[in-house]
Amino acid sequence: MKLSDYIVTFLIEKGVTDVFGYPGGMVTHLMESFDKYKDFISAHVNYHEQASAFCACGYAQASNKPGVAYATSGPGATNLITGIANAYFDSIPCIFITGQVNTYESKGELHVRQKGFQETDIISIVKSITKYAVKIDDENNVKYEFEKAFDICISGRPGPVLIDIPMNILRADIIPDDLKHYEAQNPKEISDYYNYMTNTMLQMINFSRRPVILAGNGINIANVRNDFRDFVNLIGIPVVTSMIGRDVLPNNVENGFGFVGAYGDRCANFIISNSDLIISIGSRIDCRQTGSNLKMFGENAKIIRLDIDSGELTNKIKADEIDFVVDLKKIFPILNTEKFELKDRYEKWLNVCKEIREELKGIDSQYETDIIEELSYKVPEDSIITTDVGQNQVWVAQSFNIRSNQKMLFSGGHGAMGYSLPSAIGAYYGSRKNVICFNGDGGLQMNIQELQFIVREKIPVKIILLNNKSLGMIRHFQEMYFESNFVQTKKDGGYTIPDFDKISNAYGLRYINIKSVKQISECEDILIDDKPCFIELSLTDTTYVSPKLAMGKPIHDQDPLLDRDLFNRLIKICNI
Repeated sequence: MKLSDYIVTFLIEKGVTDVFGYPGGMVTHLMESFDKYKDFISAHVNYHEQASAFCACGYAQASNKPGVAYATSGPGATNLITGIANAYFDSIPCIFITGQVNTYESKGELHVRQKGFQETDIISIVKSITKYAVKIDDENNVKYEFEKAFDICISGRPGPVLIDIPMNILRADIIPDDLKHYEAQNPKEISDYYNYMTNTMLQMINFSRRPVILAGNGINIANVRNDFRDFVNLIGIPVVTSMIGRDVLPNNVENGFGFVGAYGDRCANFIISNSDLIISIGSRIDCRQTGSNLKMFGENAKIIRLDIDSGELTNKIKADEIDFVVDLKKIFPILNTEKFELKDRYEKWLNVCKEIREELKGIDSQYETDIIEELSYKVPEDSIITTDVGQNQVWVAQSFNIRSNQKMLFSGGHGAMGYSLPSAIGAYYGSRKNVICFNGDGGLQMNIQELQFIVREKIPVKIILLNNKSLGMIRHFQEMYFESNFVQTKKDGGYTIPDFDKISNAYGLRYINIKSVKQISECEDILIDDKPCFIELSLTDTTYVSPKLAMGKPIHDQDPLLDRDLFNRLIKICNI
């Protein structure tokens, strides 16, 4: 059997249905093997390797299976790097396969920069942003290395792996049954530890008057969203989320109060700031959530943190926090028992949180958030929503009305512009569902070539462009801190955009321009059909994200500042 054929059959056996890549000399054998098995797995051609990597991320996020992307040596491999970093920081399981020059063309131990054409030591480059990276220089190791990489990719805290394979290895003949096998390491059962954790949680909740759950994207990564929702209903205490964990609860959950942080919901920030116990489940609690001054985050609260990665817990939020290294898949059967049925006990605190929400309702409403909220009511129940990075991302997180079967995908930790469009492609193939793809005019142009992919494959991705004709997030910084010197962010500073109507026409995409909230009704049928479409929402070039946290402030005191009488009244309401 040819080694490249073995790789493809390995992926098929693991349940991978779609992979993404770009042709190149060093992966021609792999390309041919994908074609040989095209009845069982589809290899999709992108128009840039970065897009292939983002497609793999979207596929994994939507399917809960590893995403796969391949590229040739040299620039092909290095073009994957942004997507690899995205997978690493957001804990997305992905397998990246790169071709390499023939072993006899490799520089080996020579003190030269390069011997073979496009030779690049990709392993050294990506080691800090992968869970495992290896070059296969002996065909007899292929089974062992792929089994090992796959296991590492999905085990514990998931993340990307990269396997680099010289061309002469890819075309080598092997006998799979004779190859060395990898034995996965099975973690020991630690039921006593989990019981100690739940008893500690219960004890601290019972001593608390104002507890809150901070839910992170680790819940999605562990694929325990439904179990978590059962727990939320059972325990009945207020729940806030991180931004990239925005979809762990639908909007209609009674004790859900939005997401926290610098751009978070004022209500969520008030609740967590005035709680006396924060139970963090699957969240890193990064500086975007806490603000720059940790002493002001949950100032009077104890913290319990549940995370699968012990490394994350070295970043202490409070010196006396209580940390547990746990697998969320294993703890919810313990949490979802009658001893955590506490909803009646915290009814007074829950009513306080509802009062805060009512007091703050609509206080930061603006055209951009209103139009996204209205759009969200037209989006089918069973859809996946992707966002880019910048103001569009925050507006969607703040205002989109998430329903129970919807998923919302972000580039979180890495914050990579250009993510939404290719991740939407991957999300479609990972789910075969309707995908709504939000973009800013800056991020869209970073992978705009993938519009051709969508037209070519006729997939039902609806591209929604929030066009403010500027790099709005940075423009706002310049207004705040650089005396409105809009260099490189607006037309008069050197940043321009194309005519997206003509762009859509060139790609053969349906095009609609929306200039008011009332026009949203024109999109209703389009948002549910099985064809792609480009929908441009025309905005002014002066747009803002509200609320927004200023440096050094506590997270519940965001700009624009609340009227001080209202602010103080809310603080007083919290002190039950």
